[in-house]
Amino acid sequence: MTRIDAKFAALRAEGRKAFVAYVMAGDPDYAVSEEIICGLPGAGVDVIEVGLPFTDPMADGPTIQLAGQRALEGGQTLKKTLAIVAKLRETDTTTPVVMMGYYNPIYSHGVDKFLVDAKEAGVDGLIVVDLPPEEDSELCIPAQAAGLNFIRLATPTTDDKRLPKVLQNTSGFVYYVSITGITGAGSASAEAVAPEVARIKAKTDLPVIVGFGIKTPDAAEEIAGVADGAVVGSAIVERIAKGDSVADVLAYVADLAAGAHRA
Repeated sequence: MTRIDAKFAALRAEGRKAFVAYVMAGDPDYAVSEEIICGLPGAGVDVIEVGLPFTDPMADGPTIQLAGQRALEGGQTLKKTLAIVAKLRETDTTTPVVMMGYYNPIYSHGVDKFLVDAKEAGVDGLIVVDLPPEEDSELCIPAQAAGLNFIRLATPTTDDKRLPKVLQNTSGFVYYVSITGITGAGSASAEAVAPEVARIKAKTDLPVIVGFGIKTPDAAEEIAGVADGAVVGSAIVERIAKGDSVADVLAYVADLAAGAHRA
């Protein structure tokens, strides 16, 4: 059982929904990023998604694109991203960490080496946006063999014919993208999301977590109310981009977490 499996089992036992927070590693710089990520469990975050900066982030809107650029310009690398996770593990051994990004940096690092290094640092799962199920032998199956969950995205355009393929080797949870488009665009609607979550849950026993377009505690509560939890990324990254202090960013995250936990 991975930390992700254990976390969702505990949440189910408590009758609680999950709050998942996304932060780009190295944004606005290494030290601040590390401080924010290490502070997320104390702000009520159940699962941490750590963004791996990449030059060509095809699924991300301007907010997260710019965060990745800032991180890369500041010298952030995959090794430094793993170092932040290792730092978190010095004080927190239970909060799951999912690394989210694109395949190129992992491929460049070397898949086998990456899996060893990620496991050693304390990473629990991967979301690799540009690796479809047809490429599962590249990373998904080796990752699962190494004890890491491989989490897949389902979207409004994932029809009933495609869904079983998407779910085939997915583990940990399913990330449902609530809107058609990029991160930070539009707003998620519980009314639109609810039937889609039900459709996915009819095909899998995995938790279904909903992200994209959630910007307020009330929205987090609404979305978590029709799913197993809610993810917020761009809205948090915007606060970091504005230059909010670490304390202010974490207070905002705590408000969002409280919203999801009210569901």
